[in-house]
Amino acid sequence: MSKKNSYLGPLFIIGILFFVMGFVTWVNGTLITFFKKAFTLDNTSSYLVTFAFFISYTVMAIPCSMVLKKTGFKNGMSLALIVMALGTAIFIPAAEMASYPLFLAGLFTIGIGLTVLQTASNPYATILGPRESAAQRISIMGIANKTAGIFSQIIFGKLLLAGASSADPKSELDKVAMPYLVLTVVLVALAIIIRMSKGLVEVSEEEEDDAPLAAQQVAVQKTSVLQFPNLVLGVLALFCYVGAEVIAGDTIISYGVSLGFPEEEARLFGTYTLYGMMFGYMLGIVLIPKYVSQQAYLKFSAILGLIVTVIAINSTGFTSVLCIAILGFANAVIWPALWPLALSGLGKFTKIASALLVMGISGGAVLPLVYGSIADSIGSTQKAYWILVPLYIYMLYFGYIGHKKKSW
Repeated sequence: MSKKNSYLGPLFIIGILFFVMGFVTWVNGTLITFFKKAFTLDNTSSYLVTFAFFISYTVMAIPCSMVLKKTGFKNGMSLALIVMALGTAIFIPAAEMASYPLFLAGLFTIGIGLTVLQTASNPYATILGPRESAAQRISIMGIANKTAGIFSQIIFGKLLLAGASSADPKSELDKVAMPYLVLTVVLVALAIIIRMSKGLVEVSEEEEDDAPLAAQQVAVQKTSVLQFPNLVLGVLALFCYVGAEVIAGDTIISYGVSLGFPEEEARLFGTYTLYGMMFGYMLGIVLIPKYVSQQAYLKFSAILGLIVTVIAINSTGFTSVLCIAILGFANAVIWPALWPLALSGLGKFTKIASALLVMGISGGAVLPLVYGSIADSIGSTQKAYWILVPLYIYMLYFGYIGHKKKSW
């Protein structure tokens, strides 16, 4: 069997996990609008959904890295699915008790499980194959992730936002109990399947690091992961990116409602962002690295994000909503381009570096909350999108200069 063919089985399994991650992650935009109505929340309080979900990445990234060192990739992934199942199960008593804090606890627990999956699966996809085509492989994983997100938004949008709403908050909250029970069963079943699977093998990042020999020697000489500027600057770039991605994907439904669109129509706006991301991933698969480098695509994406954001802020109605959706296309390849650039030449530091990058996902916790706070303080969900401008400017800096820095 060729080395390339030996990658296909593990990558297929990783693709399934990316699908699972997408399904439970991208339903948050629907939950924000649903909880905002059911609990009569302001913008800031409603975005505690994303805060609870994504802050776990900061809290648990390094501990999860330690767990992976003990369990390895395969057992760690199985454990992660069990933790996620515990989080989805919490939704059932939360609905019964009509407790927003308990729902947030469930989301935090799901996030802990996802932290383990992210810590293992992204470097796994990066290492399995040539590093210059890593963005291509992660783009394929991204398609699985966003396809699942589209399914979850359509399904949960139909269950939670479509049709007449009950005046009784308890009756509204009961809508989430059954789908999350089903999710719990599916996650436990997947955990068992992954645990029993013989398709996933352990990969040594020291052996598989195909960076130039000189870069590997530099990695051996260094004593701390923080001595790699491309990683440290990459963590901040990932923080900015995930914040921008989550703002574009998870605020668009509430934004549409705030503009006067009925929930029946606005519930699908989040899928537009995900369709944009899928198109971006497909384009990345075709173009990277044959026609365009990961760095060049990253710079193009940041520039497009800047332009579209400014148009969204200064346009009206569906045009503005569509611009927020187009940010999905602009954002698509930033994630898969950032990972290999930030991990370049890390060698034996790859696992701990991956944990630090995963901590950057906390941008999805902090920045949407800042967006909601700005929207509440100025009374405009549209003008609050100005927060995206400095985020894209920094990503542009990383694409041009930051990733090239090999020493402080």
